[in-house]
Amino acid sequence: MSGKILQEVVKSLLAEGRGILAADESTGTIGNRFGAIGVNNTEENRRAYRELFFTASGMEKYISGVIMYDETIRQATTKGIDFVELLSKKGVVPGIKVDEGTEEMDNSPLEKVTKGLDGLEKRLREYYELGARFAKWRAVIVIGKDIPTAKCLQLNAERLARYARLCQDNNLVPIVEPEVLMAGYHTIEQCYEVTRKVLTAVFIQLKKEKVDLSSMLLKPNMVIYSLAGPKVDAGQVAENTLKCLSSVVPPEVPGIVFLSGGQSEEEACKNLDVINKIAKNAPWKLSFSYGRALQNSTLKAWGGKEENISVAQEVFVTRAKAASLAAQGKLE
Repeated sequence: MSGKILQEVVKSLLAEGRGILAADESTGTIGNRFGAIGVNNTEENRRAYRELFFTASGMEKYISGVIMYDETIRQATTKGIDFVELLSKKGVVPGIKVDEGTEEMDNSPLEKVTKGLDGLEKRLREYYELGARFAKWRAVIVIGKDIPTAKCLQLNAERLARYARLCQDNNLVPIVEPEVLMAGYHTIEQCYEVTRKVLTAVFIQLKKEKVDLSSMLLKPNMVIYSLAGPKVDAGQVAENTLKCLSSVVPPEVPGIVFLSGGQSEEEACKNLDVINKIAKNAPWKLSFSYGRALQNSTLKAWGGKEENISVAQEVFVTRAKAASLAAQGKLE
């Protein structure tokens, strides 16, 4: 596949007023979410939950792509329509999570490196045949005493870049996701410095791997407060985020689709909205690739009950519309 075709996929994902739904929670993670509302973590419940989102009327007005988990991309609706086919007919690009979670780093167990390069090329080919047109790989960076170390940044950057190269070689647009976690107690200044170091390391490795920056998307954290630390307002988040990205991210990158991390649904939209309000001359499209920030209210409204599906779908579309407005700087 030529770079031009990959860029067409990028263009679709970055369509004005639309963003990406991250519906790629692992079986364990979705089990934790289900447990909180008293729903059993069965394959059928997982399938029904994802179907709720994918069949929601009008979701395609606000959602350009969906990142799925391995189980999900192989599933179908209750009427027997493959999820990939359903999404594609709606003009929503099917995507796939391809990393295999994290493992402790040697001699630094508080730090994590992402697994999944073994056999990745074969899996990418299969996912393409299943209908995926983009992929995602997440690296996790923790801020703490004497961490992250340079070795942690290097290892995660190398793996992200290798993944991205393999994606492009196998006809998939890579979403590169280095996430500096909100967990812990740190200031926005510390988040800024670590995020800058992380992104610097990532783009050095992407260049070494000869990744086509115009045929990828970056999915970073916002430069933000920690969950246990001092809070700041959306204006400070937006200013610090744009300053950091402008210092590191090359203009060839067509789009930045933020993750929501530990933000509430309201915070994730408000911060994205202010970022777009003040980023008038940014060289990249600034949108969203949200998981929990598009799902939390919907999950509670659904509660695992079939009779709640239509109400839950309305909740989801309302959240997606808010994120869409935020991606255009039009939330208020």
